[in-house]
This record gives sequence, structure tokens and C-alpha cells, in this order.
Amino acid sequence: MSVIAIQPAVAPASNGSTRVLSVIPPMTQLNTPYPSTAYLTGFLRSRGVQAQQVDLALQLVLTLFTPQGLDEVRAAAEALPPKRQTPATQSFVAQFDVYRSTIARVIGFLQGRDPTLAHRIVQRNLLPEGPRFDNLDTYPDDDSGDPLGWAFGALGLHDRAKHLTTLYLNDLADVLRDAVDARFEFVRYGEQLAASQASFDGMAAALAAPPNLIDRTLQRLALDAVAAHQPTLVLLSTPFPGNVYAALRIAQAIRAAHPDVCIAWGGGFVNTELRELAEPRVFDFVDVVTIDGGERPLLALIEHLEGRRGRDRLVRAFVRDDTGAVRWVTTDEPDVPFAEVGTPTWDGLPLPQYLSLLDMLNPMNRLWSDGRWNKLTVAHGCYWKKCSFCDVSLDYISRYETAEASLLVDRIEAIVRETGQTGFHFVDEAAPPKALKALAEELIRRDLRISWWGNVRFEKTFTPELCELLADSGCIAISGGLEVASDRLLKLMKKGVSVEQVACVTRAFTEAGILVHAYLMYGFPTQTVQDTVDALEYVRQLFENGCIQSGFFHRFACTVHSPVGLDPAAYGVSLQPLPDGGFARNDVAFIDPTGVDHEAMGRALRKAIYNFMHGHMLDADTRSWFDVRVPRPTVPRHLIERALAAR
Repeated sequence: MSVIAIQPAVAPASNGSTRVLSVIPPMTQLNTPYPSTAYLTGFLRSRGVQAQQVDLALQLVLTLFTPQGLDEVRAAAEALPPKRQTPATQSFVAQFDVYRSTIARVIGFLQGRDPTLAHRIVQRNLLPEGPRFDNLDTYPDDDSGDPLGWAFGALGLHDRAKHLTTLYLNDLADVLRDAVDARFEFVRYGEQLAASQASFDGMAAALAAPPNLIDRTLQRLALDAVAAHQPTLVLLSTPFPGNVYAALRIAQAIRAAHPDVCIAWGGGFVNTELRELAEPRVFDFVDVVTIDGGERPLLALIEHLEGRRGRDRLVRAFVRDDTGAVRWVTTDEPDVPFAEVGTPTWDGLPLPQYLSLLDMLNPMNRLWSDGRWNKLTVAHGCYWKKCSFCDVSLDYISRYETAEASLLVDRIEAIVRETGQTGFHFVDEAAPPKALKALAEELIRRDLRISWWGNVRFEKTFTPELCELLADSGCIAISGGLEVASDRLLKLMKKGVSVEQVACVTRAFTEAGILVHAYLMYGFPTQTVQDTVDALEYVRQLFENGCIQSGFFHRFACTVHSPVGLDPAAYGVSLQPLPDGGFARNDVAFIDPTGVDHEAMGRALRKAIYNFMHGHMLDADTRSWFDVRVPRPTVPRHLIERALAAR
């Protein structure tokens, strides 16, 4: 791609006059801020830039879920023709008065402002109950007549109430989906418009449609934020496809009302799916699209807007030139080292207003939606960077950098002082054992008592002694990739672990009092039905023997940046041609000669692991989970037990 001069969207400002507003667009999670804006705001402030941040995802939900917001939702639900009425909308309209009178109290309870309300909630006569409450009938029966007794017993009052109010909010989310916007979800808003969509046509049509209630609310919130902070540069960070539609709606509103404000777009979705961006219509909404680590591109963009850098010296940026074509502009400059990115700050985000939800009752799984976690990275990138399913060729994996443990703990102490919260989620791709050991020792040396959890590789370096050390430093939970749970496929994946090794490592974590979650995969190239059955038997035994407490099966997706996508023949598959278009390019379809119906396999795997996570049917024959005929497992029924004994 050639380097060209571009016409800036705004006239260069005077030196030092740039005011930056970083925006979290809907939707990611409601219990804690997504960390990208905290990192960027902290970094920019460390360089003397005026920087603020807002979470429009949280603000959107807190605006819609008010008595006045529900009035508007009811109007939309009542306007539906009879054929479009759903159980969710019918239940909502029938019980509307109770919803309206309880919504503020529910939000206050989930924000931790009204804990005594739990006594009323658990009596099941305060809140309206919609279709989501029907799921209570599917929970394991403890013969007490109490559908939640198996999970909470006679105690657990607050958690029981939190789960019931989460079902209440999920009912309302279903009403928004059915009555206002079929694309709405709490964590994947409009995902199908962006994920691996080579054409921008669908997104363009959605953005050109008359704004609905959610759109209008979001646009109003965006303009209020601009009015409050008066930015000259707005940063939209979209980590996932489920943020893209809302992010561009925000940009659309700002562009129409404030055409002099420069809008830059980046984040995980951009870094993976828009690396070959050629769609000029994207720039009807944003001025600049940057990829990979955001610090250096932002410094270059700010210098350009302040007249201190030429137009042809932006860093890793897509722009639209005067001819209407998309061009790639970059200058070869080093990234800001991980040790110099500064301490993230949550200043400006309304931390007391986040909602602590309890969707899944599993003690490990709940951590993703329950509690206010300060998110931090131990290192940049991945120290292993060999897994064949991973985007190992991209910067967020391939550029591995660490920082001294003393610096990391300095950051932790600063964050605790700012937020008052001592819970940390280390969001590394795979936190290095050596760095975790040094971090644990430094935490213990300073007697800094925090709670933390993070993602690792289940490698043999995690000895029982190291697991005990991590627990002593505050580690409460660990997640890691077991993937296909097949030694043959783990070797093909270049995962660097075996199933028996994973069993020993995860059991060491469990014995140290650390909860363990396993990321699992199905549909990897050449995976047979026998492989799938055997993998589920391995997973059953891992649960049965107390090695893991939580897990999730996801379908393998081949990406163009992974070793499988770059060299499919080495994995026994052939790629299908990518569709034409200049927008997203990431997932690529492939032909697997095994011809396995992985969707049928996936239904069984998800059903089984849901039950395993709740301690249910751990002794059942593995074949009983499948609704199609499958072979008997070739894995000995007590293999994991014997491996642990041999340890």
C-alpha cells in the first residue's frame, strides 16, 4: 500500500489544544468497564494530553431501564401487530405496572446500593416474572421444592436475589429485542452486521434506517457527552463485532452535529477484521481507522491535528483521500514499550453504577459478569505464540513484552488507591508463569492483599508449589485453553500440552483453592466423531476428578491470520474463496474431508458441559448426550484418575 498525503477532517489546532474523549460503545459487559479506554486515557494523560472517557454502554442501559425508559419500551411493545407479539412482550405488557414500580429498586440493588431488598426479592412476590424464569424449572432438583436450593441452600440470600434480578433484566432485554431492535443483546449488539462481513452493505443499510428507540437514546447520550467534554478528537474502541453497529451510530450522530470533531476508530475488531480495509463508506462516519497498539498511532494523529506532524506521517492509519479512495498511511516508528504505557485510569467512569449480575450459577463462570474487576495486563502479547488456531501473526499476539514485577505492583497500588477496589482481572492472552511468580512474590513482599484471576496455558511449569504461591498472593481463579482435549489434535494445534498434563496442572490449581475454567473447542480440522466423543469423555473425567469447575465449548473458526488460514494444507483442509468486499476479512470457510456434522456434535457438547458445571450427571455414559448414534469412547473410564494417582 502506498503512502499518500491526506486532507485532515479538521483544521490543525494549536499546540497542546487537543482534547480527547474515549468512548466505550454498546455492548460488552455491564459489571465493569471494558479496559481499552482506561488504558488509552491513562497513557494520554501521562503524555500531557487532555483526555476523558465515557461508557455509553452502561449509560444506555441505565437510561432505558428507568420508569420513563420503560414507558417508551411499552409503547413500542403495544404497537406490535398481533403476529409479532412474543411471550416476552406479552408478559411485559401484562405486568407493566409492576415492572415500572420495581425497575429503579432492582437497578439500585444490582449496583449494591440497596442490599436489604434481597429479603423481598427471594420471596418471589416482589418482581414480575417473565419467560426467563421458566428456566428455573430446568435446574437440578434437590427434592426440596426449591428450584434454587441446590445452588444456594438455606443461605446465599444475596446471591439468590442477584440471580433472580438478573433473570428480570434478561426478560427486559428480550422485550427490547422483540419490540425495538431484533439485533439487541447485552453483550452482542448487532454482531451479525459486522462479524466477518466482507460487504458493508448490511451495515450501511442499518445505519441509514430511521433510528429506533435504542438508536435515539444512544445518539442523545453521545451528543450529551460531546457537549460535556468538548473534545476535538473522539476515539471509538470496538473490541468485538457486537460493538461496531453502536459505535458507528455514535459516530453518525457526532459527525452530523459536530463536523469539526475528528473521529478515530480502533480496537480489537479493527485490528483483526479490518486490516485490508478498502470500503470508502466507512469514512462517512469516521475520519481515521488505526490498527494494532493504539498508543503510537494516537500520538502521531494528535501531533498531526496540532500541526506538528505532516499529513503523510501518520502511523498505521487508513484514511479516505480527496479522490474518495481508501489509502494506507504509515511511518515506520517503534511502538511505545509495554513498560512505558503508564497506569490505566478509570477516572470519569461511574464505578458505583455498574451492575453486578449473576447469570450463570457456576462459581467460576460467574466471575465474567459479577463484581467490579480492575482489568490489567501482566505482559503484552503471548510468550508461546505457536497455537495453530490463533492469530499468531498479529501484533496483539506476536509482540511479546513484559514489565518488572515492581512496576506492575506499582500500577496495582495506584489503581486500588483510585478505585477503592482490590479485585483484578489479568486479561493477558496467556500470562507467563515466570512473570506471575515474580508478581506473586512482590505482592506478598508488600503485603498487598488483593484478589485476582487471569488466563494461562496449562503447562507443567505450574507446579503445586507455584499454584500455592499464586493462591497466597490472592489468585482465586484461572482460565486456560484445553481446546479439543485430544492428544493427537493438541499436537496438531501445537498447543504444547497433553490431556494428562492438563489434568495434573488443573488439579494442582484446584488443590490450592483456585477455581479453574477450561476453554474447549470442537470442529478443528480432521476432528472425527470419535475424537469428539473421546474429548467429551476426557472433559467428564476432569470434572469428575475435581480438576476443572467450569468450561465452555466453542466452534473452531479458521481465521486468515492463523497458521491454519496461512497454510491449510498442513492441517488437511482447503479454504473456500473469500467473498468480495472491502470491509471485514477474518473468518474463512474451509472444507474438511472428514465431513463431520459438527453442529450436531456441538449441541451435545454444550448440553453436557452445562450439566457438568452444575455437578449434574457426571457419571452418565458419554454417548447419552448425543442425539445421533456415536461410537463408544476409546478413552479408559478412569484414565484421569490414574494419571493423578501417578503424579
